[in-house]
Amino acid sequence: MPWSDADHTLFSSSLASYLDRKILILLRDGRKILGTFRSFDQYANIVLEGTSERVMVGNLYCDIPLGLYVIRRENVVLIGERESAEEELSPHMTCVSAAEIKRAQKAEKDAAELKGSMRKRMEFLDFD
Repeated sequence: MPWSDADHTLFSSSLASYLDRKILILLRDGRKILGTFRSFDQYANIVLEGTSERVMVGNLYCDIPLGLYVIRRENVVLIGERESAEEELSPHMTCVSAAEIKRAQKAEKDAAELKGSMRKRMEFLDFD
């Protein structure tokens, strides 16, 4: 479904309000990208500077630096202006290294696979 000229103008003008501000973008694949909004084009593709990906696992988080980053419009779910760094996260969150967050991700994935395999082995039981 093509955009009408009025819709396109409205979307572009709302993007312009974010120029040179620190923003957070939620992508379709679930990643959270943080950076300074530098530019966009007529298709609403976005250019971020000083970009990092925020990875969160439980109470742990890590900001992995990405540098200059271009995001296609179709991958964007949500755009929002960031608050100051102190107010951005809950106090119980702990900043860790990239290596530690990868270990936590692997442990979380392994636990999910184990739960799935246990459920599959127990399918013959009917608890209904």
